[in-house]
Amino acid sequence: MKTILMTRRVLLAAMLCLLVPALAWAGNLISGQRFGADNEIVVTFSEPLAPAVAGEAANYSVHEEADPDIRLAVAEVALSEDGRTATLKFAEPLNTVKTHVVSMAGAGAAETFRVSKSYLGYLLGILVSALLINNFVFTKYLGLCVFFGTSKRKDTAKGMGITFTIVMVASAIMSWFFYQFILKPFDLNFLQIVIFIGLVSLTVQAVDTVLRKVNPALFNAFGVYLVLVIANCVILAVPLILADNEYNFFETVMLALGAGGGFMLALYLMSSVRERMELANVPRAFKGVPIAFIVAGQFALAFLGFSGLNIF
Repeated sequence: MKTILMTRRVLLAAMLCLLVPALAWAGNLISGQRFGADNEIVVTFSEPLAPAVAGEAANYSVHEEADPDIRLAVAEVALSEDGRTATLKFAEPLNTVKTHVVSMAGAGAAETFRVSKSYLGYLLGILVSALLINNFVFTKYLGLCVFFGTSKRKDTAKGMGITFTIVMVASAIMSWFFYQFILKPFDLNFLQIVIFIGLVSLTVQAVDTVLRKVNPALFNAFGVYLVLVIANCVILAVPLILADNEYNFFETVMLALGAGGGFMLALYLMSSVRERMELANVPRAFKGVPIAFIVAGQFALAFLGFSGLNIF
């Protein structure tokens, strides 16, 4: 009997010795995960791991959450000296907008976790991208008719920028609701441009009526350019982008604010320079619109410096 009890205790102790590392692994092994560079995922462990476990690329399996059948090959793994941080490097840049699923095997156990950007950071990224990185005027060259027509004076530029942003946000919100609850459910996507132009026209008409009563001087300063906002490329680009990327409500608002703010920034910068150019000794052949095009080209070159910027 004593021999049997002793044998059971030895077997139980052996099983516990085998299970404890696995339980420790499956518990809180991963203390942090994030995207590093455009082709990196940085994993932080709660305890040091051996290079044979955490430093081998073959122990990792990575895929986008939406495409579990497409595996992303890990080119190499850089393990820190203390064994607590592993940097997974890939041959191709990662689509950091998508959530990635990482499976890690080793030591007889496996750990699976998700890597994604902070959603607040993602929203701010949409805002900053539309404001600076992909400015609709200086990088996409949209809305130039209104841009050159209303950028002669800073007062007019500020008024048009604020009006433009209001129209942009209001029309984008209405376009999102129409797209999500009418166009998509009834398969009417081919009517996108017609519907979006109608919604923009409705918003511009409302702003036109309000400005005519509240601020007639600003309304007269806008002239025909307020009407041109109806078919403005920037105004129409935002609903088309949100429909193409399947943005939700908050992402739509961020995109509209960024696009409107970017247009207002472009107007204010351009109007500041054009006011000073009236006092400058500009050759007669370049006065007026020609020198305005040259300055706009210089601003476009400056804004190209934001290309590839990844803040969040």
